[in-house]
Amino acid sequence: MIGSRTPAAAVASESDQRRQWWMAALIMAALLLAGTMLLPIFLPAAATSTPTLAPSLSAAPVAAAAAVPPSSPPSPSAAVPLFSPPSPSAAVTTPAATSAGVPRDLLALPGLVPTHGSGTFTYAPGRGKVLGTKGPLRRFRVAVEQGSNEDVAGFAAQVEAILGDKRSWVGDGQVRLQRVPGGEAAAFTVYLATRDTAGRMCRSGGVTITVGGRPYTSCRTTGRAIINLDRWRLSAAPYLAAKTPLPVYRQYVVNHEVGHELGQQHQGCPKRGGPAPVMVQQTLTLRGCVPYAWPRRGDHRFEGPPA
Repeated sequence: MIGSRTPAAAVASESDQRRQWWMAALIMAALLLAGTMLLPIFLPAAATSTPTLAPSLSAAPVAAAAAVPPSSPPSPSAAVPLFSPPSPSAAVTTPAATSAGVPRDLLALPGLVPTHGSGTFTYAPGRGKVLGTKGPLRRFRVAVEQGSNEDVAGFAAQVEAILGDKRSWVGDGQVRLQRVPGGEAAAFTVYLATRDTAGRMCRSGGVTITVGGRPYTSCRTTGRAIINLDRWRLSAAPYLAAKTPLPVYRQYVVNHEVGHELGQQHQGCPKRGGPAPVMVQQTLTLRGCVPYAWPRRGDHRFEGPPA
């Protein structure tokens, strides 16, 4: 028959088919084996990529928190306000300290001035040296109102320094002065009083110191040279206008009021533009003169015409 295979050829053909099948099977087995070996390499990485990265991303904040400890709310003592008012002790001690040592170019002390105190006075203790070399000796006391925030020792030291200057009343040899303690007899007392108390004290002695509805100037009544605390701290309008320092005004007001106690009366300006005699009412007006704080100029008493 044409096209029929012989048994040998058929056997050979079947043998080739079996070899091809086994080869294919081996290849498939090899591929499956290779896939099984590669699967832990590729699949776990892909499956666990997110969990693996997540801890590494969250580790940074944890480390930062450990490096910088979390802040706790500040305690009340640690809080710092934008503005802190002075403590009562500072308000009391600062004016006393600055009044005892005022800068030479300061025109007035800053801050509020007490308008009234207790009405009672503290006297400077101890005895001062005799001021001046000739003339009768007049003893005086120095007192500061309680509640004025002024130091009595500091005020007394300034009064003694002013009255002991050779430009003051002792410089011409007509009088000597000495400060004594409050318990001793004295010819007069130099008081530093708040304006309300000064107003009452002056009024009781027959002197009105009211200007613009409130006690403004200082005064002298018999045995009393009363210095208004407002003026001691703030100076006066003519001195401020002339830009004359506060220490100079203080020299003037002590010399002026003690001058009244020594018998001096108010005077006028002897020469326009020249220095004002100390007995001019310089707290109110210079009468055309310029500020001057002393009874003496050069080697002689400096006076003006009667006012």
